[in-house]
Amino acid sequence: MKRLRPFWLALGFLTTLPVPDVGEVQPGEMRAASAYYPLVGWIVGAVLAGAAWATGGLPDGLAAALVLAVWLAVTGMLHLDGLLDSADALLAPVPVSERLRILGDVHHGSFAFGVGFVFLLLKWQALALLAGPLPLLLAPVAARFWLLPVLNRFPAARPEGLGATARQGRVGLGFVFALPVVFLSPAAFLAAGATLGLGALWASRRLGGGLSGDVYGAFVELGELAFLFASLGPGPK
Repeated sequence: MKRLRPFWLALGFLTTLPVPDVGEVQPGEMRAASAYYPLVGWIVGAVLAGAAWATGGLPDGLAAALVLAVWLAVTGMLHLDGLLDSADALLAPVPVSERLRILGDVHHGSFAFGVGFVFLLLKWQALALLAGPLPLLLAPVAARFWLLPVLNRFPAARPEGLGATARQGRVGLGFVFALPVVFLSPAAFLAAGATLGLGALWASRRLGGGLSGDVYGAFVELGELAFLFASLGPGPK
């Protein structure tokens, strides 16, 4: 149980799936748990692939909507909430200090609703166009791996935030968990990485050089979406 504790912490933090009672989280444990984010991604991906198989006989649009609902449910909308909060803060034409304040505000504004609506529409469309369940299995892994270099590279914009406790995790161990994705879907894996890298550069400039937990959540969502679209085949001519 003690050796599995970082994994259980990661699974309990990133999903709504049941985990053993780990008690009080000690200093440094969330940093150790971050290396297991890609492994958690495999579990999320397996749930999604199972949902895609279960809805395979339904019309594409309806099946995609149900898979999207499962996706939101299994993650507890944690990353979606980060995307909405980040939209309000990063797109606001205000000083850096005000953007940081907005990140800590639980209420959502017009930027959140606009970005959230378009994002969910794009993700639903990508799901409807997928030719098979493999991208659903791999996308959560790739996005959660690429989050690790971002966590290590950029300082915390809000040192008191939960996201700051996960910084400086073991990228090498995370890469071991994500390695099969490199071979199974290299182009989509790199597309997710490029999305997170460019997004981190832009967001850090908007926040005075650092990043926050909400922004990390947004990156997971955007990385997954980039992976899905990079996995789509050429459309009809």
